[in-house]
Amino acid sequence: MPSNSAGIIAYRMRPDIEVLLVHPGGPFWRNKDLGAWSIPKGEYADGEDAETAARREFAEELGLALTVPLVALGQVRQRGGKIVTAFAAEIDIDTLSIRSNTFQIEWPPRSGKRQDFPEVDRADFFALDEAGKKINEGQRPLLDRLAQLVGGHG
Repeated sequence: MPSNSAGIIAYRMRPDIEVLLVHPGGPFWRNKDLGAWSIPKGEYADGEDAETAARREFAEELGLALTVPLVALGQVRQRGGKIVTAFAAEIDIDTLSIRSNTFQIEWPPRSGKRQDFPEVDRADFFALDEAGKKINEGQRPLLDRLAQLVGGHG
């Protein structure tokens, strides 16, 4: 059964739409760029409210509690089968001040040593065209939905 994930596309107008994407932390993602970025999101359990989960994940990955109203953008299915329920919020944040939670893995592999890595190692705003190149392929339809919602393509 595919896992469920919920997330938020934060956007700002400068004068065209710019969207906030996050880059996953950890050694696997260190040298990956195109197709590696994502909306801030995370898994949630059956029965949990998707909007509540999306707000929690945004706070965990960026260190910011999001209190503005959210607009539903629907669901997309990523290549691995994960279903992402997304919301949009117009907000401008200082991407240099993010504080992500961390995770721990054995690194280097089979070394017996455990290291902490940030779940998100950086965040940035991108124009829609650039975001389309950087975002996980399965999340690209969300950019089109956002453009339709706010009336225009970057």
